[in-house]
Amino acid sequence: MLKIYPMPLGAYQTNCYILSVGERAMIVDPGDEANKIIMHLESKGLKPEAILITHGHLDHIGALQEVQKKYKLPIYTHQDEKEFFTNAKYNFSHNTSSPIEFDELSAFNFISEDGIIEILDQKINVFHVPGHSPGSLAFYFKDADIVISGDALFKGSIGRTDFPYGNHDQLIKNIEAKLFTLPDATVVYPGHGQASTIGDEKRMNPFF
Repeated sequence: MLKIYPMPLGAYQTNCYILSVGERAMIVDPGDEANKIIMHLESKGLKPEAILITHGHLDHIGALQEVQKKYKLPIYTHQDEKEFFTNAKYNFSHNTSSPIEFDELSAFNFISEDGIIEILDQKINVFHVPGHSPGSLAFYFKDADIVISGDALFKGSIGRTDFPYGNHDQLIKNIEAKLFTLPDATVVYPGHGQASTIGDEKRMNPFF
C-alpha cells in the first residue's frame, strides 16, 4: 500500500512529499531543509530509490543536490526544465547565498512527453502541465487515486504565471485537459498549501 507523507519545508513552505511502499520510498520536490528529509527517512527506516521533480524553481529543488548526493538517486523531471538545473538565474537562486547549478546531469532522467514511469513497482502517469514553468509535471498514482500537481493546481487557486516563461492561458488549458479529466475523487497534493480533490477544484476553483 502506497503511503504519502507531506512535509512543508523552507521559507516558502513548499510541500515535499515522501511516498513509501514498505521500506522503499521516493521523494518528490526536496525543496529545502535536506536534514529534515534525511531525518524522516532514517527515523522511519525508509530506503529512497528515486527523486521526482515537478519543476525547477528554487523552492522545489533547494535540497536536491544534498539529498541526491547522499543517496545517489536517479532524478526524474521534464527536459524543458534542463536549464533550471544548470543556470541559477533560471531557478531564481542567483541572488541567494547558495546558487543552485549542477555541473553535470548524469543523475537526471529527462522526460520528453506524457507517459508512464515505474518506481517502487508503482505505475506513475506523468503529465506535462506547462504554464507555471515550461516543463512543469504532475504525477498521477492511479491505484492510490492521488495526483501531485506541483505549482500547477492548488486548493482554490493555480500557479503564478507572472514569472519568466509563465503562460496563464497555457496553464488553464493544460489543467483542464490533463488534470480535470481525472476522477473527481482523486486527491490533489499541491506544491504549497492543503490537499484538495479534482472534483472540488472543478466545482469551486475561481479560475475555472
